Amino acid sequence: MTDLRELLGIRHPIVLAPFGGLSSVELTAAVSDAGGLGSYGLYGYDGERIRETVAALRAATAAPFALNIWLSVGDEAAPGPEHDAYASALSAFFAEVGIEPPARPARYLPTLDEQLDAIWEAAPAVLSVVFGVPSPELIQEAHRRGIRVIGTATTVGEARALEAGGVDAIVATGAEAAGHRVSFLRPAEESLVGLISLLPQVSDAVDVPVIAAGGIADRRGVAAAFALGAAAVQVGTSFLATAESAANTAHRAAIRSTSADASVLTRAMSGRLSRGASNRAVRAIEASGSIAPFPAQNWLTGRFRAVAGQRGLGDLQSLWLGQSAPLARWDAASDVFEELLAGVPR
Repeated sequence: MTDLRELLGIRHPIVLAPFGGLSSVELTAAVSDAGGLGSYGLYGYDGERIRETVAALRAATAAPFALNIWLSVGDEAAPGPEHDAYASALSAFFAEVGIEPPARPARYLPTLDEQLDAIWEAAPAVLSVVFGVPSPELIQEAHRRGIRVIGTATTVGEARALEAGGVDAIVATGAEAAGHRVSFLRPAEESLVGLISLLPQVSDAVDVPVIAAGGIADRRGVAAAFALGAAAVQVGTSFLATAESAANTAHRAAIRSTSADASVLTRAMSGRLSRGASNRAVRAIEASGSIAPFPAQNWLTGRFRAVAGQRGLGDLQSLWLGQSAPLARWDAASDVFEELLAGVPR
């Protein structure tokens, strides 16, 4: 099997998880400069913002990095007459942060083509994708430009589909992981496989390198992942707790105070199943029984979440974190990296 480090042009088999809305240039560059693969999540970024972000990344690091995008699974809601009802259901949260319920936008998200045009110009070392199998045209264009493509699987079936689609490597992400459950063959609720079960089965099922994600926070998790067949590890929550991430103080506090059995899987904040800390907004939205489909719910809650984040109001934010959050003990990205590196087989 191809050595993932050689494939991606990195020195160490450690990958920073991409964070939708929480990626930072500083953290991405820190991981890449340390010899791993820094990743930057581009969820919701239009072409101009992607170009600006890539320019900042290029200025911050000369090392390889990955850009991450979400693929469409075909059930995304477009802005329609239901928007006002969706917004009205969240009116108490808009009022709490002092803003009006937002009017219906022309679109909730930029198109994939707009994002790809900017990504092709940027030509990152790696393009990673979630929520599906890249089209043959995407794979062909990426490879033509020297870009490696990484797909993301939550089940063995998804891993096989990604390999058949031509990706260069696969992230096997267990149900312990923070953030969105990126399932695409079956509903996320029917694809909740823990990493210790998922990883060896995916490693046996495919011939491309497999990157382990979910519940890995220190050297012990890294060593276990390699014992189960991983070619690399992808780590999110431990890095999200560091000073270099875009998480604010309230979010970092939630990471350090949420036990493994206290994290929840919820559709409240985005309309898709995600793992994070429960807070007042999550509980109230779930109790209301009114959750708009994705991405309408994500766009709407994003309006009050942004203000809440600026004010450090943790009860109104999306506090994404994984089940190993209590193991996230380091304040600097360099310390997290060194801890993870200690678990890599020599």
